[in-house]
Amino acid sequence: MKNNIFESSKSVFLDSVNAKDYVQLDRVSTIYQSLKDSVKKPLKMILLFGKPGTGKSMFLNKLYHDLSTLQKVVIYQTPILDENEFVKSLAQDLFNVKYQGELNFTQFMSIVKENSNDKPEVPLVLLDEAQLYPSVLMEKIRLLSDTRSVKFVITLHKTQKEDLIAKEHFKTRIWETIELENASNKELKIYIQKKLMKANYFDSANMFNKTNVNLVHKLTKGNYRETNKLLYTLFDIYSWYMQNSPSSIKTNEISKKIIEMAAIHTGIIDA
Repeated sequence: MKNNIFESSKSVFLDSVNAKDYVQLDRVSTIYQSLKDSVKKPLKMILLFGKPGTGKSMFLNKLYHDLSTLQKVVIYQTPILDENEFVKSLAQDLFNVKYQGELNFTQFMSIVKENSNDKPEVPLVLLDEAQLYPSVLMEKIRLLSDTRSVKFVITLHKTQKEDLIAKEHFKTRIWETIELENASNKELKIYIQKKLMKANYFDSANMFNKTNVNLVHKLTKGNYRETNKLLYTLFDIYSWYMQNSPSSIKTNEISKKIIEMAAIHTGIIDA
């Protein structure tokens, strides 16, 4: 296996959110289909929640990718925290209404009413990192969802106590909640190998066996973001060895030593 394969393999695990990088796992695919089915229902709001790194942003991006050619969908990956800027963005993105100057919520609701009469399809707004929105703005989003003129899918982190951060904001509006969790050992092995094989790095994929994946899972607890960080660093280390000391490593499987080195470099474990 040549050095450029290791160098290329690490790029598979870059920390990015792109629908084309979605990896199909049985449980994850079932959850995603449930999300797509929920969007078709006459719901005001759908909540997608889970700990950081469980794939919430990826789900939103894939949903946008899959539905945007079929209906009106807008996605806000970075929260717009200013109320005036938020409603101006919605007015333009949903109804092609460009508003000069200040636009308050009452004025925006008039725009919604004017543009929602007899519309067969309710536009869909995807809000990532909704826990970052100010509580006042979240209340406006609640009111907007109550009109049934706009449907929301929002992502939220869970707190350490496993309670929803925005529970009080949404408890009367949410009609569907979908939870994402970390991968199991078996799922993580499939995830790693499928990501590499999608990029045609079959030799790299074959380096992972049950033993070394179990160690990766132990270190990352099956968290997709932490796994990506660890494996990016792992392949970076392999690339360095291939350049500087190729005879000192095996290239047919991932060694425990290099997994632990990668974990130390990424701060998952202490040196």
